[in-house]
Amino acid sequence: MVPGLLTRSDVETSPRSFAEMTTLRVGGSPAVALSCHSAEAVAEVVGALDQEDVPLLVVGGGSNLVVGDDVSGLVAVVLDGSDRGGDDGGQVEIDRDTGVVRAFAGVVWDDLVAATVAAGLGGLECLSGIPGSVGATPVQNVGAYGAEVSQTLHRVQLFDRPTATTSWVSPESLDLAYRYSNLKFTSRAVVTAVEFQLSTDGLSAPLRFGELARRLGVAADDAGQGGDVRRPVAEVRDMVLELRRGKGMVLDADDHDTWSAGSFFTNPVVEGTVADEVQRTVTSTRGAQDAAAMPRFAGGDGREKLSAAWLIERAGFARGWHVPGNDRAGLSSKHTLALTNRGSATSADIVELARAVRDGVRDAFGVDLVPEPVWIGVTLDGE
Repeated sequence: MVPGLLTRSDVETSPRSFAEMTTLRVGGSPAVALSCHSAEAVAEVVGALDQEDVPLLVVGGGSNLVVGDDVSGLVAVVLDGSDRGGDDGGQVEIDRDTGVVRAFAGVVWDDLVAATVAAGLGGLECLSGIPGSVGATPVQNVGAYGAEVSQTLHRVQLFDRPTATTSWVSPESLDLAYRYSNLKFTSRAVVTAVEFQLSTDGLSAPLRFGELARRLGVAADDAGQGGDVRRPVAEVRDMVLELRRGKGMVLDADDHDTWSAGSFFTNPVVEGTVADEVQRTVTSTRGAQDAAAMPRFAGGDGREKLSAAWLIERAGFARGWHVPGNDRAGLSSKHTLALTNRGSATSADIVELARAVRDGVRDAFGVDLVPEPVWIGVTLDGE
């Protein structure tokens, strides 16, 4: 440990395992967990550990991590947005007049969404209920129900590890794409704060996701790409939370269906010819009616985006499926895209389940599913 790190009042140490710090609830214990309650604390702690070449892992809400059992050589730097007795220390700043919202990276994401909705600001409501911290959202370009964080990002504050400097950068510098930024799967920088530009009229972003739009009474012709129908932000948030709870996608300590990393696989983006072949395969195995209902969306550059959940189900993996003989991990009973810890799973159990699903979809359709979580101390192929 680097001497002097714990002299800051906004840095604390605690003996915690990654099973306690992640939503999948798997993973061994780091050498130590350092909780940082401010952007300044994160920069100082990461900078000091880097200077001494101490291996570290920055952890926010732990909602996008699969961590192995042997990680005792790591220091966990925890972005902790807890208010510690009611004083938020300036962790969230909301300007109702301009719609500019700034938050410390350790703030719980859904707490920020709830605060913006309560303030009558629009833009984040479709992202309600997503687990994790604010700092993870630009890294993953988090999205749901037709909205992505990239649509409201104004600036991102980064601690650049090679230069040990902190600065604000524009969204354009992050190469944001579907569930991607140039920060993902790298350790070059740590997000310490995020700034959003939201609308001030109390209305949501345009409703362009079919299921959500239907539930809010929006006609099919008025939804979809190019649609501009909007609803009060509180109304949209309530419906998004209802939909997510129905799929086990809102974290609940008493519900094993929510002990997951959210959507485990990204929706594959493939060439049109591949999508056509998948549809032909479904026609021959399940019938023309099922094939005709196959979700196909524009994926950019002439490619198409397919539904990972739909492919998983058509490859024979029903809700609640688990590897024969191993029920410690299984698909959610509510949604096939969530791989869940049924209460006693280890990282090896999650890997076995993920591999079985990935290989099954590949064998059935020739499509490779790519995991969305970051893997630490373990790999999908056990290498």
